[in-house]
Amino acid sequence: MPVISVNGIRLNYKDTGSGEPVLMVMGTGAGHRVWELHQVPALVEAGYRVITFDNRGIPPSDECAEGFTVHDMVGDVAGLIERLGIGPCRVVGTSMGAYVAQELALARPELVRQAVLMATRGRSDTVRSALAVGEIELGDSGVEPPARYRAAVQALQVLSPSTLNDDLQAKDWLDLFELTLSRGPGVQAQLRLDPMPDRLDAYRRIGVPCLVISFADDLITPPHHGRAVAEAIPGAIHEELAACGHYGYLEDPAGVNKRILAFFERDAPAGGHP
Repeated sequence: MPVISVNGIRLNYKDTGSGEPVLMVMGTGAGHRVWELHQVPALVEAGYRVITFDNRGIPPSDECAEGFTVHDMVGDVAGLIERLGIGPCRVVGTSMGAYVAQELALARPELVRQAVLMATRGRSDTVRSALAVGEIELGDSGVEPPARYRAAVQALQVLSPSTLNDDLQAKDWLDLFELTLSRGPGVQAQLRLDPMPDRLDAYRRIGVPCLVISFADDLITPPHHGRAVAEAIPGAIHEELAACGHYGYLEDPAGVNKRILAFFERDAPAGGHP
């Protein structure tokens, strides 16, 4: 995979398919390969060129352990779009990646053709701010909870009851989380982006067409937070998927992909093909 220098750092990225470009921005602690499980194949099959990358904080992109801001991450995405010459392009983000996509649409609208914002919010609340601060303090303490415990906590936070109540599925997820949990210095720096300030008033100035996808059982970014973002952004569409938690794009990939592609078709050229 190529590494490109943008915004003063190195980003590891992958460019797949052909057609009109879609840039995908992952959430906290995860790499670009998560998109390759379901979203990249569906988009490529539909005729799109898909660019995925590892955010700063996720090796082999620069970890930037000294810390960074969401504006630094917006600069990374803007720089990648400009270096690849793909703007304005469609941008898809989830969780932290949606936060970055929202801020990109606000700061650099000329680079964004459409934006899909999954599992997103425009402000923090009391409980989730407390969780964010607690996660930061835990990482700073140097205490490393047992992998099995962290995997179980993550499962409870990010999966829907329909998945958790299926013992076979739950076991597969627990095994995966135990193997993939990462708390390196770059991830710790990503965690420091929370708690986020209240950005809802600012998002009223976004002019880019946006689709907000919320997941009904999401404990991290509940649907009412996504709905508030959609209500703030003029003309934004809000969709809510049932029986999905924070990782709804993995729990119901067919439902997510269907909505992304339908939204893209709203802005397709004559003939309906990218």
